[in-house]
Amino acid sequence: MRLPIAAQVYSLRDEAAADFEKTMEALARMGYDGVELAGLYGKTAKDIRACLDRTGLRAISAHVPYEALAEDTERTVQTCQEIGCKFVAIPGLSKEDWYGGSRYAKTVQNIARISEACTKAGISLLYHNHDHEFAKTPAGVYELDAFYGDIPASDIQTQLDLCWVKVGGADPVAYLHKYSGRCPLVHVKDYIYRDGEVLQVAAGDGEVGLEALAAASIKSGAEWFVIEQDDHPFETPMANMEKSLRQLKKCLG
Repeated sequence: MRLPIAAQVYSLRDEAAADFEKTMEALARMGYDGVELAGLYGKTAKDIRACLDRTGLRAISAHVPYEALAEDTERTVQTCQEIGCKFVAIPGLSKEDWYGGSRYAKTVQNIARISEACTKAGISLLYHNHDHEFAKTPAGVYELDAFYGDIPASDIQTQLDLCWVKVGGADPVAYLHKYSGRCPLVHVKDYIYRDGEVLQVAAGDGEVGLEALAAASIKSGAEWFVIEQDDHPFETPMANMEKSLRQLKKCLG
């Protein structure tokens, strides 16, 4: 089974800022089916939608800061709706807003309110993890699990970033199975360890175990893969995004 594949535009943020349309055209030529936005690069929602329509890409999702969603909910959600996003992902939370933080109770309340606005707009709300969410609670469970235990799946689904799951010390395959049916978008990225440092590489070139994770993602009910590479210590961003797509497609057969 071949799932559609999107590119997280943050991976090409400098290129997109310099020439958004040219960058989208390049992704379309590579064979990407869609994009996940991380900002609008000075353009309007209408401009973004028109550009993607011209290139044949779908804006499947957008990473939107929690603060924007909490403080200007209706307008922020409307912008994502105008672009055509089916999903909106919170890309992370501050220490104060995260589990155990001083504002965590308010975060839970806000997520319920944000989710309601998203649902009315035909959008599903997600949370995207990094590695710090795999700290343990006093009860000995991962904070990420405690967070998802406090908020019903009807209010927020998960966007598992498989690289950061593994860097955080957990098993990505096990996590895909654990959140089966609750993880419609899977973030694909890869890494190597060098001198104790995490260095990101093209998907399939590192330690994440791309083939097993691709199969587990499909089995867990994922709808899309999203390829993301935050940094490019080896090769150019364009070269890495093309190679990641090629190697993920090879895993999918």
